[in-house]
Amino acid sequence: MKPIAITTAAFIVLTGTAYAQTTTVVTVPGEVRTYVTEQEVPSVVYDGDVVVGNELPGSVEIHTIPTSKTYSYTVVNKQRVIVDPQTRRVIEVIK
Repeated sequence: MKPIAITTAAFIVLTGTAYAQTTTVVTVPGEVRTYVTEQEVPSVVYDGDVVVGNELPGSVEIHTIPTSKTYSYTVVNKQRVIVDPQTRRVIEVIK
């Protein structure tokens, strides 16, 4: 019984390590965050989860940031969201 527990524990640890290596953390520049918080755009209602890493559907309008080709933004369910304009993936939800 003990070898199975050790093998299971090792699997969990190694799986967690592998997952951590594939997760990318993006640090959004402060000026991008400031720009996004200062814009007045209507909030879009969306039934899906608005969390980092999730892709927003084409029905959610995203807005460009004039000084950045790397980031776009939108307001979804009254939350300001920074988005990758190429993939439409959520990079940051501004609190």
